[in-house]
Amino acid sequence: MADVTPAGPPPLGLRERKKIRTRQAIRAATYALIEEQGYDATTIEQIADRAEVSPSTVFRYFPTKEDIVITDECHPVMTAELRARPEDESWADVLRHVMRTALDRSLAEEPEVTRLRARLGVEVPAVRARMTQSMAATGRLLREALAERSGLDPDSLELRVFAMSVMGGLMEVSHYWAETGHRDDVRGLADRALDVLEHGLPTGKP
Repeated sequence: MADVTPAGPPPLGLRERKKIRTRQAIRAATYALIEEQGYDATTIEQIADRAEVSPSTVFRYFPTKEDIVITDECHPVMTAELRARPEDESWADVLRHVMRTALDRSLAEEPEVTRLRARLGVEVPAVRARMTQSMAATGRLLREALAERSGLDPDSLELRVFAMSVMGGLMEVSHYWAETGHRDDVRGLADRALDVLEHGLPTGKP
């Protein structure tokens, strides 16, 4: 019997491809304008003009300017990777793999945007506040994926505390990375953050 190759996902239709292109154009326009003139000087009208869409289209894809800045394409990748890991793998190893995969993708596809997003999270209070708000939604995705692996209730206190500890730690990694001029490998910083969550604070002076 001939080998059967599993079918991949069906190709996206024209409408979905157009949505993706529009979304990418809005993000690219926003980042380019912020690099040129700064965050506060960049308006939705300018973004729309650069992306060749209407301001209402920008708002249809992103409710606020801050949402354009903080949104990336990694969250679906992270949850898919988490669900695909072996069932007997420890949570620490799972999270290290998932974080490294997401960061590798971001740094490979849009390294300057990744650095700019981290810097804006430190320098712009509105962006930092929106990042904090978005942690709840991302934490919920993480809780649901971890609940599938552990059998725990995704709304249990234990999973809520664990997931938000991970999210808060990763946000601090982003801030530290930007505050230190992107000097260190952010993947190594994420590993250090997970070490703290797994083992607690190190003893003695570094």
